[in-house]
Amino acid sequence: MEKEFPIIETARLILRAVTSEDADDMFHYLSDYDVVKHMGLAPCQTVKDVLDEINWYQSIYEEGTGIRWGITLKNSGKVIGSCGFLNMASKHYRAEVGFELSKEFWGNGIAGETLEAVVKYGYHHFQLERIEALIEPANFPSQKLVEKQKFKREGLLRHYEYTCGKFDDLYMYSIIKEDLKFS
Repeated sequence: MEKEFPIIETARLILRAVTSEDADDMFHYLSDYDVVKHMGLAPCQTVKDVLDEINWYQSIYEEGTGIRWGITLKNSGKVIGSCGFLNMASKHYRAEVGFELSKEFWGNGIAGETLEAVVKYGYHHFQLERIEALIEPANFPSQKLVEKQKFKREGLLRHYEYTCGKFDDLYMYSIIKEDLKFS
């Protein structure tokens, strides 16, 4: 991983590292059941829960197993979601992508703009060949989002994760470098 956390800029967004100063902004959406219900997380109950999440973001970056950007609007700097890679297997040139967005920003194209930028970053800077997205069958908006970004559904992974006291089936989606045209 790079020593300095990379910043990604899009037309409307700045994707950057989150810090403990962002915990209140993040608590707003990570405590919302509708936002986290498909993430395998219980809604955060306290800001300390959010600080634990921020610490996890920092640990995966330091370990080289992932990177998670905070999504901010250029005009406010407020963190409204996050997106990034986890379970990076550099030896195999692959990673899993994950994302969430505060409910009041759903339907504005922000998640798509973010995902497109993060995927391109992964191909250009981490030399990834394959990016995967694991999505619960009931999470239709995320399925639609990744399909719009040219991810292909490969199949259903039955009882793939045990989270929040239950086994979850997950659809495996992927996109490989040759699926995209880079300029």
